[in-house]
Amino acid sequence: MNDRTARRLTRLYEALAKGGTLHLSEAARLCGVSEMTIRRDVSASEGAMTFLGGRLVMTRDPQFAPLYDLNKQQDRRAQEKYRLCERAAQFIEDGDSVFIDCGTTLVALIGLLDGFEQLTVVTYALNVANAVANHPNVRLVLLGGLFHASSSSFESEDMTTAIRRIGINKAFISAAGVHWERGVSCFHFHEVLPKQAAISSAEQRFLVVDSSKFGAIRPAIFADLGQFDVLVTSDESRHQLPLSREGIERGGLQFVTA
Repeated sequence: MNDRTARRLTRLYEALAKGGTLHLSEAARLCGVSEMTIRRDVSASEGAMTFLGGRLVMTRDPQFAPLYDLNKQQDRRAQEKYRLCERAAQFIEDGDSVFIDCGTTLVALIGLLDGFEQLTVVTYALNVANAVANHPNVRLVLLGGLFHASSSSFESEDMTTAIRRIGINKAFISAAGVHWERGVSCFHFHEVLPKQAAISSAEQRFLVVDSSKFGAIRPAIFADLGQFDVLVTSDESRHQLPLSREGIERGGLQFVTA
């Protein structure tokens, strides 16, 4: 990034700092450049800014987080997500207490738990809890609070404390973005604390993501890749990895494909 680009980005950051938006043409006039230059500048902002309906916004602004809609995501890459869950289920052992994250990726994992005599599932996701309710061999711990329909998940002030009080053997975490430098991210800020609590308290941490998530940076960054023990992803992801599988595993992260 050259100095002129950096100065224009600073001007745009300042204009958006109070939670406002800028039309592309307004941003161009503010900086005295063409709209194409503004588009290039935004691409150089490393995900800090984005366009929403033709208007420039700060990606981290929580008022723009509901870009993710659970119902719209339900059928996307369904077969790929099921393969990932089949692979992830191989790490579960009878008697485990597992944390299952919100979203659509991990819902299929519930249907693969019939072979166990006893398990405990901890979640703050209503869609996960509804799936667990049909399994008599699985004890459910549902963490409640304020319900967010866009992600079918709950939020409460004491959720982090509650998660850390539970003995979790394995945490299965989903994400909307995986970037090798910026970290692992999701759309909704209320998901950050429960994800981080599960990551910090579990004995083993599994990041389960399909190939579409690599290279993306979403508004709420919640972890570094180094905080996970196992990355469960699809074989298609190998084309999007900046490091070889051997390099990833030398860094301490086990790389598992489905």
